Amino acid sequence: MAKLPIITAPDPRLKQSAAPVETVDDAVRRLLDDMLETMYAAPGIGLAAPQVGASKRVIVIDVSESEEENRPLKLINPELISVSDDDLTYEEGCLSLPEHYADVARPRAIRLRYLDETGAAQELEAEGLLATCIQHEIDHLDGILFVDRVSSIRRNVILRKLLKAKKNQDLPSYSELSMQETAGA
Repeated sequence: MAKLPIITAPDPRLKQSAAPVETVDDAVRRLLDDMLETMYAAPGIGLAAPQVGASKRVIVIDVSESEEENRPLKLINPELISVSDDDLTYEEGCLSLPEHYADVARPRAIRLRYLDETGAAQELEAEGLLATCIQHEIDHLDGILFVDRVSSIRRNVILRKLLKAKKNQDLPSYSELSMQETAGA
C-alpha cells in the first residue's frame, strides 16, 4: 500500500466527473487500499478517487470512532437509489479543502447501490453521519465540493483563502505514481 498525495482546491481536477469502473481488478483493489491508507493518515473519514488524481468512481469511508476497531467501506460505482425527505445538517470538512468547514444540509437517510471490491453488486442503507459522508464523497465523483452547497459568499471566502495558501507545487497524481512504479519495476 502507498500513501497518495491529496489534491487541494482550487485544482480543476476536483471539478470533473469521474468515469465508472468497468472492471473490478487488482488495480482497482490496490487503489482502494492506497486510498484507505491515505485517508487514515490524513486523518479523514472519507476519500474519493478524484481527490488523489484518479478519475474513477471509487470511494472509501470509515466513520468508526477512534476507540473502535476500523470499519472501512470500499464502494465502487456508488449510486443513490433513494433518499429521505428530511434533512440533517452537519459541519462538513474535506481533505481537499484543509482547515475549512461549513454547515451542509443533506438527506438524513439514503439507500445506495454499489460494487464491492470483489465486483459483487451490493445495497446499503445508511443514516446520520454515514449517510452524510457517503453523499459528500459521491459529490466528489460528480465534481461537486461541499462548498458548492453553501452560500456563494461563504464559498468565495473559503476558495480565496485556499488559493492564497496553495503552494506552487504540483504533486503527481495516482496514475502518474502508478506509471512511475511500473517503469521502475
